[in-house]
Formats: sequence, structure tokens, C-alpha cells
Amino acid sequence: MERYSGGVRTDTSYKENLIGTLLAIFGNLVISISLNVQKYSHVRLSGTKDPRSYFRTKTWWLGLVLMLLGELGVFTSYAYAPLSLVTPLSAVSIVASSIIGIIFLRDKWKPKEFLRRYVLSFLGCGLTVIGIYLLVTFGPNDHEKLSGRNLVLHLLGWPFLLYLLVVIIIFCLLLYFYKRRKVAYLVIALLLVSLLGSVTVVAAKGVSGMIVLSIQGNLQLVYPIFYVMFVCMVATAVYQAAFLREVSQLYDASQIASLSYILSTTIAIIAGATFYLEFRGADALHICMFIFGSCIAFLGVALITQSKKKKAFEPYVPMDVIPAAPAGLL
Repeated sequence: MERYSGGVRTDTSYKENLIGTLLAIFGNLVISISLNVQKYSHVRLSGTKDPRSYFRTKTWWLGLVLMLLGELGVFTSYAYAPLSLVTPLSAVSIVASSIIGIIFLRDKWKPKEFLRRYVLSFLGCGLTVIGIYLLVTFGPNDHEKLSGRNLVLHLLGWPFLLYLLVVIIIFCLLLYFYKRRKVAYLVIALLLVSLLGSVTVVAAKGVSGMIVLSIQGNLQLVYPIFYVMFVCMVATAVYQAAFLREVSQLYDASQIASLSYILSTTIAIIAGATFYLEFRGADALHICMFIFGSCIAFLGVALITQSKKKKAFEPYVPMDVIPAAPAGLL
């Protein structure tokens, strides 16, 4: 056995973390490709009179299949690697989308304009890759089998109960100001999304781990905790989508992507550290390098999205093909 981060790392734990990391990278990469494939389908059919015509194209359905495949890869990765490793890897999707957008989906650029238009994007991609490397290198490596009994013990542990109490209080306060006081600041809305997201990923990791154990022959679906976590995962994901839909109507997509990644990643790491005790036994050096890698990845994502703010928003479907739009507004 090998000493690592103040604890013990076995070959099995290392292999599982490697599998989880690769699955998360693969899943986020495929998700990025799927979104750009579907965007390509929308752009090609943006001039048609039927806004639903893309449902009948092979390109759009290919994008949907790739999306499901990518989501499956990310979901499965939760069973093998800590949340603190899997969650930040969503930046892979942002980096891939930026590169794909520059190469395939942007207008043709002149060589003299290249650096001026895309220097921030490439600088952001480079910083994000460095940050991800540091996260994976210095992130937690201890990983336990997520059986029903282990999940119940984590659920009843005082660190998570304290975390859950704080999250509920903060969420209720933010929701009061957001809904009652109509304080629709972007940071408040995305904090609501991120707090819900932390519950989603904690539950998703438990559900994914129990499913993988059941497939391996250790049946876990008989434990009630599986269905409790499954309901929590679905419910919080639905409410996240509702909040994001509201926010997307008020703010620019680049602002949402950057701040959402920073907040959701930070809160998810805290949730993983309190529920699954992922940093238990880690030494100060590895924790500091992990935080440093997170900050570099955050800066990289901010630069990528900053470069997109300067470009005008182009809808997939123009206003003149939206049904029931008054002619005087077109």
C-alpha cells in the first residue's frame, strides 16, 4: 500500500478514480459535441417556416443521442471518483465548446483578426486545462464503496446534518428575497441553483454508486435510501432547470455560464467534503494545491466567457418564424 495525502491509497482506489475521471472527461466532451451538433442543426434550419422541423433531421437526433451518452458517462463517473474531482471537470465541456465554436461554427476570420478576436478564449482554455490538471493531481484519492449502509451513516453524520441545516437556512433566505422582494440579482438566482445542485450531485453520486454495486452483484436497490436519493436527485434537478430558465431570460448566457460554474463547483466540493468526507486525511499541501487549481480553472472559464460577451447574441430561430408573432413586431 502507498502512503498518500495523509491517508492510504490502494491500487483499487487509484484505478477507480482514474476510471471516474476519464468517464467524466469523456462525458463532458461528448456533451459539448452534442450541443454544437444540435446548434448546427438549428442554424441550418433557422430560415424555415416550421420551427419544429429540426426534430425531423438526423443531425438533431444525433445530437440528442450524444447528449444522453455524455450524461450517462458523467452519471457513471460519480460511482468511481469523488465529487471534488468529477464536478470541476464540467469545465471540459466549456473548453471543448469554445474550441469547436472557433473552428466550425464561427464566421471565417482573417489572420490579422485572429489574435484580437480569440486571444482571451485560447488563454482561458490554457488556464482551464492547467487548473483541471492540478485538480486531478492534488484532489482526494480515497474512495469508498457507496453501499446503502454507508450512505445512511453519512446521511446521519453531524457534518452533513450541520451542512444541510445551513443550506436550508441560506436557501430560504435567498428564495424570500428572490421571490417576495423581487431581488433578481444574477448571483442570488445562481446561488439558488448551486445550492440545489449540491443536493443533486450528492444524491446522484449515491444513486450511481448503488446502481454500479448492484450490477456487480451486491444488490443495493432493496435499501429505502436508494429511492430517497433518487427522488431528491430528480426533484432538485427539475427545480434547477426552472430557475435557470428564469435567469436565462434576464441575463446574458456568457455571464450565466461563468458564474454558474464557479458557484456550483465550489458548493458541490463543499457538499462532497461534508457528506462523503472526501478530504479526510488530506494534508495541507494537497488541499492548498487543489484550491489553487480550482482558482486557475475559475479564471480560465471566466476568460473564455468574457471573450464571448463581445459578440452579439444570435438566436437559433429568428423572430420571423415564431408562430403567432404580431406582424408589426417583425
